[in-house]
Amino acid sequence: MAATTSDIEKAAGVLRAGGLVALPTETVYGLGANAEDPRAVSRIFQVKGRPPSHPLIVHIAAADQLDDWVEGVPATARVLAERFWPGPLTLVLRRGRRVPLEATGGLETVAVRVPDHPAALALLSAFGGGVTAPSANRFGSVSPTTAEHVRAELGDAVDFVLDGGPCQVGVESTIVDVTGEVPSILRPGGVTREDLEAVLGHPVAVPSTSAVRVPGQHPSHYAPRARVVLVEPEKVVAEAELAQELGHRVGVFLPPSHADAPVKAHAVVPLPRAMDAYAQGLYGFLRELDQRGCDLIVASLPVEEGLGLAVANRLRRAAGPRPSA
Repeated sequence: MAATTSDIEKAAGVLRAGGLVALPTETVYGLGANAEDPRAVSRIFQVKGRPPSHPLIVHIAAADQLDDWVEGVPATARVLAERFWPGPLTLVLRRGRRVPLEATGGLETVAVRVPDHPAALALLSAFGGGVTAPSANRFGSVSPTTAEHVRAELGDAVDFVLDGGPCQVGVESTIVDVTGEVPSILRPGGVTREDLEAVLGHPVAVPSTSAVRVPGQHPSHYAPRARVVLVEPEKVVAEAELAQELGHRVGVFLPPSHADAPVKAHAVVPLPRAMDAYAQGLYGFLRELDQRGCDLIVASLPVEEGLGLAVANRLRRAAGPRPSA
């Protein structure tokens, strides 16, 4: 659905008053606050249960506003912003004075992007400032890709939910560190490594660790209530059936290569062949298996090229070690 002018004006008013707005983007729904209001920013962490050391992304309305929020924009950053904004690319740069340390997790770097969603852009324009907006869910759980997901998880903790329909990309933005001489991908996402390399003209690294803290680096993240087990594609059916025999209520992500295989399991999600459709549907699939009462999900990693790199990253973190209760 399309957000109305009245919806946009109401959401902007909530932000100006220091409130929280769930807003649609092309990636996932974000939990937004006035980026220059430390109290409002701190409330994001409280609502999500997010550690205050985990930085947030500042969303702005256009690339020409970048200099208002950061110190010293390198040429590489301008090239990437020109090519990919609005879009699912976040750039890590030196923090400008307008950005409170509450929004950066105490770091002198800040993550910035321009979202590619008409309602988000209309809200940013009407509000006239930057909006910090991590995913609109409890910390570590599955990111929301519809307004219904937000309402189900956060309820009255959000002052206003701006409904812009289902998200089109479905996984979070790619985060690229451009503070050094050589850019690197700190979180794969909606802009692929191949896209970045085509624009920059050289390989772009995806380091397993980074000295720069950014969203999405926690070992257990994007996780459903059910435990996620990753196996090779050819072992998915056997692993699922064994777990079902052992008394688990098993959900299966059935790879396209095994689409016709019969599976004895509690619930089966046949995966789409197109990787963009898989990425768009990933979080919805995880939520569906939770809602169907699964306590174990068996899946395999896709080939890690194109959007497959981002999907594999999310699945690994969904299967990561859970914090002890």
